[in-house]
Amino acid sequence: MNGKRLLNNLKKYAEIGGLPSGGVHRLTLSKEDKLARDLLKKQMKEAGLNVKVDQLGNMFGIRPGTSQGAPAVMIGSHLDTVGNGGKFDGSLGVLAALEVIDTLNEQNVNTKRPIILANFTNEEGARFTPDMMGSLVFSGKYPLESALKSKPINGENTTLENELVDIGYKGDLEIGALNVGAFLELHIEQGPILEAESIDIGVVTGVQGISWIEFIFEGAANHAGTTPMHLRKDAGMAAGELLYHIKQILKEAGENQRGTVGIIETQPNLINVIPSKARITCDLRNSDNAVLQKTEDAIKKAAQQIAQEAQLKLNIHQLVRFEPVNFDKKVVDVVEKSAKENGYSTKKMISGAGHDAQMMAAVCPSAMIFIQSKDGISHDPKEFSSDEAILRGSTTLYRSCLYLANA
Repeated sequence: MNGKRLLNNLKKYAEIGGLPSGGVHRLTLSKEDKLARDLLKKQMKEAGLNVKVDQLGNMFGIRPGTSQGAPAVMIGSHLDTVGNGGKFDGSLGVLAALEVIDTLNEQNVNTKRPIILANFTNEEGARFTPDMMGSLVFSGKYPLESALKSKPINGENTTLENELVDIGYKGDLEIGALNVGAFLELHIEQGPILEAESIDIGVVTGVQGISWIEFIFEGAANHAGTTPMHLRKDAGMAAGELLYHIKQILKEAGENQRGTVGIIETQPNLINVIPSKARITCDLRNSDNAVLQKTEDAIKKAAQQIAQEAQLKLNIHQLVRFEPVNFDKKVVDVVEKSAKENGYSTKKMISGAGHDAQMMAAVCPSAMIFIQSKDGISHDPKEFSSDEAILRGSTTLYRSCLYLANA
């Protein structure tokens, strides 16, 4: 493979939405996302691929196979980032897939099965919800109509469909129309394990289940100095009490349970006014669906008790709920075999973050390849993977893809 070309491509895309801090701001369907998509489309055409865009803006570059009607091997990831993201999350998977195609072309290698390069829409969920939307809709697990009506989480007066049209990426390919027999995604680990254990390649066997829950307490605003404590309907205190309970419930759930309170907001958000409304969110993750469900139920029950005792109105919204996913053993074995044949050390592991491969597992046998992340940092300008790690992951993707495309 042409490692220099791949690294230059990563640098080139990092400049689209590049921040002074060294990070990248490329929200889905933004003008920056359009520029990245335009460049990818140009490069896919230069590589001789048949470029297709589906009704949700998912981009596909198709390299034909020699076996008529054979299901394709799809490789790729996403180009959108979080608001203050890094250079590698998502982009690595797309650009390494492009390098696989370029290498096959330069070496005049034909494969039995077609190979499809994929760039999925709105994987991050940083502008529209749910996250992993492109692959989720492709898999048939979320209605296209609901996705198109999604509104920006920052309050912009538009819809996802409007933004697709505005940037010219509302395609006409029917959702799920492609015949896909396997899916592979190369990604940075976004965690510290591979680096800490000096392991070259993470062979990902599955993805944790994810649950996002929003709690909204509603009480009554009043003067902070004149209202006795026992006569208050304090939504802010309720949110604080729930935070304490979440911490205790997570401790009882065990080490495999992850939990994050990412948003705490109050209204009117003034220092001398009792909050009339409070919003608190909880991100829960576990590879054991039964434990995940038990944790969810316990936190919801705690919120209900708090609201009842404080005489507050409570609304609970399940924003996201994805069950844990186990990847296909045969595809996982191909990844492990490919890495070892390249002379790389490997470790089988579960992904703590959600990925497009998680959704594609409902469509076809799927798996992932992880490479080291410096200090485990991701979704941050300090996100970094070394050139050596990138090339190890890319050559593992290349060899794995060849095995699958000729199976």
